[in-house]
Amino acid sequence: MAAEKLRDLSQPMDVALLDATVAAFYGTGSKEERTAADQILRDLQNNPDMWLQVVHILQNSKNLNTKFFALQNLVLFTSVVLEGVIKYRWNALPVEQRDGMKNYISEVIVQLSSNETSFREERLYVNKLNIILVQILKHEWPARWRSFIPDLVAAAKTSETICENCMAILKLETLLKFFPMPSYRNLTLQCLTEVGALNFGDFYNVQYVNMYNVFMVQLQTILPPTTNIPEAYAHGNSEEQAFIQNLALFFTSFFKFHIRVLESTQENISALLMGLEYLINISYVDETEVCLDYWNSFVLELFDAHNNLENPAVTANMMGLPMPLLPSVVDGIGAQLLQRRQLYAVPLSKLRMLMICRMAKPEEVLIVEDENGNIVRETMKDNDVLVQYKIMRETLIYLSHLDHEDTEKQENRFLVMVIRDLLNLCEMTKGKDNKAVIASNIMYVVGQYPRFLRAHWKFLKTVVNKLFEFMHETHPGVQDMACDTFLKIVQKCKRKFVIVQVGENEPFVSELLSGLATTVADLEPHQIHTFYESVGHMIQAESDVQKREEYLQRLMLLPNQKWSEIIAQARQSVDFLKDQDVIRTVLNILQTNTSVASALGTFFLSQISVIFLDMLNVYKMYSELISSSISSGGPFASKTSYVKLLRSVKRETLKLIETFLDKAEDQPQIGKQFVPPMMDPVLGDYARNVPDARESEVLSLFATIINKYKGAMIDDVPRIFEAIFQCTLEMITKNFEDYPEHRLKFFSLLRAIATHCFPALIRLSSQQLKLVMDSIIWAFRHTERNIAETGLNLLLEMLKNFQASEFCNQFYRTYFVTIEQEIFAVLTDTFHKPGFKLHVLVLQHLFCLVESGLLTEPLWDAATIPYPYPNNAMFVREYTIKLLGTSFPNMTAAEVTQFVDGLLESRNDLSTFKNHIRDFLVQSKEFSAQDNKDLYAEEAAAQRERERQRMLSIPGLIAPNEIQDEMVDS
Repeated sequence: MAAEKLRDLSQPMDVALLDATVAAFYGTGSKEERTAADQILRDLQNNPDMWLQVVHILQNSKNLNTKFFALQNLVLFTSVVLEGVIKYRWNALPVEQRDGMKNYISEVIVQLSSNETSFREERLYVNKLNIILVQILKHEWPARWRSFIPDLVAAAKTSETICENCMAILKLETLLKFFPMPSYRNLTLQCLTEVGALNFGDFYNVQYVNMYNVFMVQLQTILPPTTNIPEAYAHGNSEEQAFIQNLALFFTSFFKFHIRVLESTQENISALLMGLEYLINISYVDETEVCLDYWNSFVLELFDAHNNLENPAVTANMMGLPMPLLPSVVDGIGAQLLQRRQLYAVPLSKLRMLMICRMAKPEEVLIVEDENGNIVRETMKDNDVLVQYKIMRETLIYLSHLDHEDTEKQENRFLVMVIRDLLNLCEMTKGKDNKAVIASNIMYVVGQYPRFLRAHWKFLKTVVNKLFEFMHETHPGVQDMACDTFLKIVQKCKRKFVIVQVGENEPFVSELLSGLATTVADLEPHQIHTFYESVGHMIQAESDVQKREEYLQRLMLLPNQKWSEIIAQARQSVDFLKDQDVIRTVLNILQTNTSVASALGTFFLSQISVIFLDMLNVYKMYSELISSSISSGGPFASKTSYVKLLRSVKRETLKLIETFLDKAEDQPQIGKQFVPPMMDPVLGDYARNVPDARESEVLSLFATIINKYKGAMIDDVPRIFEAIFQCTLEMITKNFEDYPEHRLKFFSLLRAIATHCFPALIRLSSQQLKLVMDSIIWAFRHTERNIAETGLNLLLEMLKNFQASEFCNQFYRTYFVTIEQEIFAVLTDTFHKPGFKLHVLVLQHLFCLVESGLLTEPLWDAATIPYPYPNNAMFVREYTIKLLGTSFPNMTAAEVTQFVDGLLESRNDLSTFKNHIRDFLVQSKEFSAQDNKDLYAEEAAAQRERERQRMLSIPGLIAPNEIQDEMVDS
């Protein structure tokens, strides 16, 4: 009866009875029982409907052997299907049965694989399930199970053991044979790429590496290593191109997380090097920028390890080794790092060639004319290309440090060969456009290697003479680049031009000055200014005073002759100065002087003394012309080309004086010689002029003078204050838009006075001081960041200086409450977020001061507050609670009180004080929890500075011409 009951498959099987039959077959019963059980099981296996009972058996059986028996039937069934015996049985099943079986087997696999113990104990069972899953996949993919790979990836992300089993499924031979190769490689690659970003630990890494090795075997048959991948990509269809792009993602993802595992065993190294070879070839494809990011991180990691060879502690920390280190461990680390560099020697050499061949373009510079007719440089930036350039350049620099010889970093061999070839190419090439391109290449290359030029005089002289030739080439851009390159080279090699070199009769600068007129004959005015600045740097390097003065006179001979002619004509008829061509010539002469002054500094004294008084007279005359033109012609008169030209001369006069005084050494006699004569022609003129005719450069000039001569200017501050303060405030406080240049420069001047001439501010009347404080408050309320920041810095200077003065109580009794109220107003206003750092410093100063005991007089007004406070700290606490409670009705009294108490408690710890305020701003809902980058701008700036210091510590990361140092030649 039992046997007949089991053989009847028209209804769900009695699983308990089947378990007993299987148990009897495996030896728990008598011989007769085992024989009977064997016959029953054979009959069931031969029954074509047996597979329909499989899911039912798997769900209800308690016997592992029974489950195997059921699975064998399912395997048998699917294999029969594949052989074509019952080819269409699966597809003939109802959808519910197909989905039920597919989902059930998937769930059982996940359930058994998710637990380490069950996964190990029932590994054979899981392997059977994997095979069955793939057999089902063959019928379901792609039409009914296109999500197989995404499903596999999603499962793999949940645990280490599930991920290991997913890798095992992908390695199944039946899967490899079933999928069409393009589909298999793309689907497998997709899975490997996504799962490769996971990191479950060393055991998982080993399993993943095994899968990687299997994939590499397959890849070499699909895409042989000798394939020209860029060409294959260019001529491939969309699917083939997608495969190469996915291959790049796979390699970069895999190597990022698992390269150390591949390095650790000899049998994996060949697969590792093969993968790197593929990735280098793929990197030549234009659409694979992801490779460049990976190469940068890969080379940086090798460089950091190499760079820290002298610091084993840093290297050990990177490798996760315990401290302190034994000497034997230190030696072992060094040997291991050297071994890694040797391992990657060939790929790194090929990578250097890749970076050189595919180097992106740096930023481009155009020469344009601005609204005032001045020639300026405008940088054109393609952000994507520029980012790519910076990554590749940085990578190549790291590669250079890892192996100088392979990068051919020896400057003499590299430069002489390149420049020689370029010079020869320039001679051979036909057509001005082509010659110009080669010329720009020559100039760019020589400008990058000042150290080499300093060490090879003949080569340096050849280069400079070639630049002089290019200065006569009128092709657009060539002359500009020649002058710029000349300046760059002179700044770094200036000493070489003022000494007599071996085999020569005179210094190069003397030879240059003799042919000066011929050299600059074809240059535009702005190019001449650059050239004169370059020669000024040469002259500055001359230590002999007499020779230096002689060179300066020879340099300025042409502009001085022209200046003398103009002044002589003006003495005959002042109207001569009104001619527009004369005005342009005057402007050009002044600009030439400014260029030389910027290079010579103090040594320009003799030259500026020659033209100074006449220059002030011209300034005064042009100022009167401007003022009368604007007075008679109305506000639009200031926009006419004639008035603009006149104002350009005034501005250049102020710029020349400011440049000289700023660059000159701190010698009081220079200030005494030049400042008094300017008081009326410059300051008086500013006060007398109509607003539209006042030059903002006057404000910056006197700010420079005060910053330069500091306390020596105290007696002049009242005169300066009287001339500029009231009239400038009237210009800039009507709104936040008019006279933008005057705004910033005005507050910069005030800050200079507060910093260096504070006693002069103390002497102001109370009304004048109130005007100063009102203007400071107005400044930090400004929505223009530079103006607000300058106002806040000025306020801090004032607060500190008054705290240290005998007027401390008087000042703070008048302004403490007002300042606190105004600072809280801008602090909690999202328009002023960039000022957060300075807002915090001002508040910290106020809260520290009030607790310091320095304020001995009450801050509150006894006339309005009927009861006295025990001390100023208690008054400030209650005032602040009331102020914030009124301003933020959405916050409870307890929240406000807690914030104010926190300010007082953390006042001596800036970091805690700052974080406390940040938390309040978010809590008050004035600032969102996400967009708060301005609140952390100080920390971000510190991070940028740390990054800059790191870059400075690695030669080459910052270009020599970007490092602001004066490289003095030996």
